[in-house]
This record gives sequence, structure tokens and C-alpha cells, in this order.
Amino acid sequence: MNLDPAVLRQAWPRPSQPRPIVIIGAGDIVRDAHLPAYRQAGFAVAGIFDLDRGVAEARAREFGLPRVFATMAEATAVPGAVFDLATPPKAHETVLEQLPDNAAVILQKPMGRTLDAARRIVELCERKKLLAAVNFQFRFSTYMLAIQDLIRRGELGDLVDVEVRLNLLTPWDTFPFLQEEPRVEILIHTVHYLDVIRHFLGDPRRVHARTVKHPKFTSLASTRSSIILDYGDLVRCCLSINHCHPFGPRHSAASIRIEGTDGCAVATLGLLLDYPRGLPDRLEVIGRSLPAWVEVPLSGGWFPDGFIGTMSNLQRFVAGEDAALVSPVTDALQTMKLVEACYVSDARGGINPESLK
Repeated sequence: MNLDPAVLRQAWPRPSQPRPIVIIGAGDIVRDAHLPAYRQAGFAVAGIFDLDRGVAEARAREFGLPRVFATMAEATAVPGAVFDLATPPKAHETVLEQLPDNAAVILQKPMGRTLDAARRIVELCERKKLLAAVNFQFRFSTYMLAIQDLIRRGELGDLVDVEVRLNLLTPWDTFPFLQEEPRVEILIHTVHYLDVIRHFLGDPRRVHARTVKHPKFTSLASTRSSIILDYGDLVRCCLSINHCHPFGPRHSAASIRIEGTDGCAVATLGLLLDYPRGLPDRLEVIGRSLPAWVEVPLSGGWFPDGFIGTMSNLQRFVAGEDAALVSPVTDALQTMKLVEACYVSDARGGINPESLK
């Protein structure tokens, strides 16, 4: 009997008794993803805080939030709250230190600017006994959950090939804080793909990476990357990432292909092709009980559905409804190790053919 692709899992279960959410940080990602996600899911937001009160007030007006907190002390005093840190990576440690001990919190990725910062964040969360996850919402997008379900059902067989390809123009002015960051492309964006690849394949043996600037975006540290992850002689894994393709949609691309011995899944990341408005996402699959390629009808996408998933998992874990966090800070530390390995590989460089005699 052929599998009905419509039955593939595409959403994380919601918490039965959601807690109020306090949002720290009010940047564009909060407007484009966090708040739409919580409104769609029916999660109550108790209020929002940002160092720029005007930005926080704008978000509150747009989404009908009940309160703009004047200080961090006010924000952290909400009883029973789950804290959503939508802060730049350099601010995570400072904000976490101000949360109540034993609080539940989800941090926007990445978990700090460097591996050392990530280690300090894990130690801080352990010292304060925080129930802490990192917002790797790409894992919770509708098509990634569906692909995970395909793998769980054995439809793809043994995974042998994973490829991520981006060729598009990203509106970098949407993220003004990146102008001062020493690391951009891999740390801020491709970290999503490295994280989800770890989710599917585990940690690689070795990393080969190069990340570079673009002449038209010299104020940014890097906007393009080529990465190979070594999983041994039977698995090929590579990422080709170009955020600086200004020549229209004809040859733009944003996809992830996960191929096994018995099947394959190809997801088109429509969100990135017209960020942040997005084009339709697509998922095409073939497998053991799907002998021909079919398109899976998707119930949502990456934004805002993935953000519903990360918050649902955290709240359900706090309530005892989920046995584990999918992206706890301890697992995010492993993703940060992979990010760091990419930068180390980039710095050390490859072999000059002229050096070979």
C-alpha cells in the first residue's frame, strides 16, 4: 500500500495549558515570526521589552500586546512566564543572568558569537537551573517535520546524500546589527542547516569550509559559503550558499535535498526566495511506498510555523507533556562546535597545488 503523503507529521503538538510568554527584544524577527506565530497558535504574550522602548511600543500596537515593560526587572517579574529571548547573540549572556532561577527560556539562535560564549551560556543555564532551549525553528518547519517522519517510517532507507543550495539575494538591511558582527553568514544563517543536518546525520568527522565577502556588501563579514561535512566514505554532504545573487528570480534557488538508498525528499524554502514575505514552500518526495515523485500538501512553512513548534516543545517539556527538549542548550553547543569548526577550517585554508612537487 502506498503511503498517503498527507498523513506525514507537519506540526508539533500544542501545550494543553500554555504559559504566558514574555518577549525580550523587539526587532524585525519578532514582527515577522515570533508574534505572528504566537497569535496563530493562540499563545498569550504577557508583554514585551526592548532597550528601544519605541520599537517595543510599535510591536505592542501592531499585535495588541497588553504591556510594554519599562525595565528588565518588570519583564522578569511576570509569574509563571516563559521567556523568549529575541536578542542579538552578543546580548544573550547579559539577559540570561537577569532571569529568575529555574525559569523556562528559549534563546534566539545562534547561542552566542563564539564557541567560548556558547560554553559560558551552557554553564550559566546550569548554574541558574534554567530550562533552556535554542530557537532552531528550522527543525520544526512543516517540511522538516514531514521529512523526519519519512525517515522514521523507513521511507528513505539509509541516508547517503544531503545537499543545501542557496542562490538568492538576502535583504541584509533587515538585520542592521550584522554590520558590526565579525562573523555573519555561517553563524547567523547557515547555522540552521548545520543544525538540521546534525539532527539527521549526527556530528561529522571533519569539516571543510570557506566563507567569503561580496564586493557589493563589503560592510558585512561574509555573505557566501561553501561547506563539506565528512561523514565517511558512504555519505556525501555539502552546502553551497550564496546570498548575493541580484539578477532576479529566474535562477534563484533555495532547497535542501535529503536522499537515501530507497527514497529522496526535496524541500524548496520559499520563505528565502522573497524574504520576509516568502513564496510558497514545496516538498517533493519519493520512497519505498511512494514509487513516483509526489508533492506533499503542506499545512504551513518555516515562518511562523517553526516558531510555534519550538515554543510548544519548550512549554510541553516544562509541563511534563514532552519527555525532552528537541534543541536544549547542550545540543546547541554541539551545533556551535560545528560552526566553530567551519571558521577554523576557513582560517587554515586548503592546499596550494603549486606546493605539490
